Amino acid sequence: MSLPLQPPLAPMEALLVEEIPMGPDWQYEPKWDGFRCLAFRDKSEVKLQSKSGQALTRYFPELVEALSTLRCQAFVLDGEIAVPVAGRFSFDDLLQRIHPAASRVRKLAHEHPGLFIAFDLLADEDGRSLMAQPLRQRRKRLENWAAKCFKGSQRLRLSPATLDLGVARRWFEAVGADLDGVIAKRLDLPYQPGARAGMQKVKRARTADCVVGGFRYAANAKVIGSLLLGLYDEHGLLHHVGFCSAFKASERKALKRTLEPLIQSPGFTGRAPGGLSRWSTKHSMEWEPLKPKLVVEVSYDHFTGGRFRHGTKLIRWRPDKAPSQCRFEQLTAPTKGSLALLALHNG
Repeated sequence: MSLPLQPPLAPMEALLVEEIPMGPDWQYEPKWDGFRCLAFRDKSEVKLQSKSGQALTRYFPELVEALSTLRCQAFVLDGEIAVPVAGRFSFDDLLQRIHPAASRVRKLAHEHPGLFIAFDLLADEDGRSLMAQPLRQRRKRLENWAAKCFKGSQRLRLSPATLDLGVARRWFEAVGADLDGVIAKRLDLPYQPGARAGMQKVKRARTADCVVGGFRYAANAKVIGSLLLGLYDEHGLLHHVGFCSAFKASERKALKRTLEPLIQSPGFTGRAPGGLSRWSTKHSMEWEPLKPKLVVEVSYDHFTGGRFRHGTKLIRWRPDKAPSQCRFEQLTAPTKGSLALLALHNG
């Protein structure tokens, strides 16, 4: 490649904050739930790079094709890769793309092609770096560039942006669960690879009430290591959906006294905790089933594929709530989807 910017290039990062920043110097954007990606094109050569600097090119052939056929033949874009399935973005389907078999990648790309959502232009069609320019200028260049170069593309989108704090707050509150929050960027600063100054993120706070369907002991002591969480489906089956393990030492001892008298099979009557994986040991996968008597409220970041993507945080016990009320429906309420927001912004 002869571009002034070459992979691997560290993308600009964001500082996690609790409130959307206010003021005339901020631009707001949706925070997409996908893979951060830098896209490089120099004539016939296209490269996709992950946030960590790893090559993504082979995993998204449909995006390589879309980028390689644009009338603009040289550029560097910062954006996000997402995979829409049934009208919403699916992180599980996105993860499946990272597969060693090219035939499998092609099959998945055909079944559920991905989108590249651009939110910054780092080098233009003349091959000139724009990173030294403030975001205020780069955004205008990106909008003009995308209007010319993305026209007619099915796989490439321009990410919405606004200077209106009210609009940003509506995105944060009303857009569907496949949106991860809001990004705020300083308009007066240049693009700063690897730095967090001038870019902040506010993530959606989500909570759920779950049945404690089992537990695991800690690896090195006979105390509670983690709670195994469950939700009921429409047939009354209790499915394992994740775990919670953020406890203090004193809490673990008290939990042991509470939970051990409730040990009783089967615990989960639907999907149970999984078996061994390359990350687990035989001991770490052993678990004790419980009578479905206890309910906890937990906070989580994402719920995809019928389970919490990461560990949850215990907020409080809910003795006031019946276990039968802990159903999947609380996590799948109808929402305005992120795809609709993209479609509205891209006409």
